[in-house]
Amino acid sequence: MTSADMKHFRQMLLEKRREILNNVNDIEGEALKKSRMDASGDLSSMPIHMADIGTDNYEQEFALGLMDGERKLLREIDEALERVENQTYGICEGTGKLIRKARLEAQPWAKYCVDYARMLEQGLVQE
Repeated sequence: MTSADMKHFRQMLLEKRREILNNVNDIEGEALKKSRMDASGDLSSMPIHMADIGTDNYEQEFALGLMDGERKLLREIDEALERVENQTYGICEGTGKLIRKARLEAQPWAKYCVDYARMLEQGLVQE
C-alpha cells in the first residue's frame, strides 16, 4: 500500500471517528436531558399511561444500544488508526495477506480480508 493510500484511509478513519463521537455525544446529551427532567420532578414530561412508560423505557434501551454499538465501532477505528501508525494497516490479521482496497473503502476499519471474515462468521476459525 502506498503512502498516499495510507494517508487517504487515515483521513477516512478520522472523519468516521469524528462522526461517531458526535453521534455518541448527541445520544448521551438527549439521554441526560431526559434523566435531568425526570429527576427534577418536572411532571409535564412524565408519562401518564403505562404505554408511555413502556415507550420511554424502549427509547432509553434503544439509545443505550446505539451508544454501545457506536463505542464498539469507535474502538475498531482506533485500532485501525494504530495499524496505520504501525504500518500494518491493510494486512489481514488472520491470513497475513493484503486486504483489497475495495473492502477498505467500504469498511476502512476492517482487520480481516473478506475470505477470513467469512470463515469467522461461519465459525470455521477463531478470532
